Amino acid sequence: MAKAKEVDPSVKLDAIDQKIIAILRKDGRATNQELARRLGMAAATVSARIRRLEASKAMKVVAVTDFAAIGYKVLLAVGVQVQGRPAEHVAQDLAKLPEVFSVHVVTGARDIETLVALHDFDELHSLLLRDIAKIKGIRTIECGIAAEVVKYNFEVAPIS
Repeated sequence: MAKAKEVDPSVKLDAIDQKIIAILRKDGRATNQELARRLGMAAATVSARIRRLEASKAMKVVAVTDFAAIGYKVLLAVGVQVQGRPAEHVAQDLAKLPEVFSVHVVTGARDIETLVALHDFDELHSLLLRDIAKIKGIRTIECGIAAEVVKYNFEVAPIS
């Protein structure tokens, strides 16, 4: 399984870096000029800091879409137990499915945990029986439907 690139250990985030990241979390469209004005520094300095943060893999500016805005109404947690094949290989196959947006090789009762988004419940049968169950090495599948999302935080994530 591909791992996120490691942050350059020589890069230390100071208070200004933390403020830049905090502002961009709230408004990813903020321009360097806006950041500079809010931080009381030159736009060129802000730009250089952002380039350094991105190059070191300490930060990445991305757009995030709300599930509901693009028609997803069902969120599932799918736990998978693996047998006869490395969990990493099964996880790579699961990651290829378009409905699967998060795959984690874990310790505990299951070998892999995934998060899946579906447009409606009609897609569930097809996903479980046609797609997931046919992946070699899957012993069992346990599916939990999210009744309510209490917290879903994109502020901190591995950058691949």
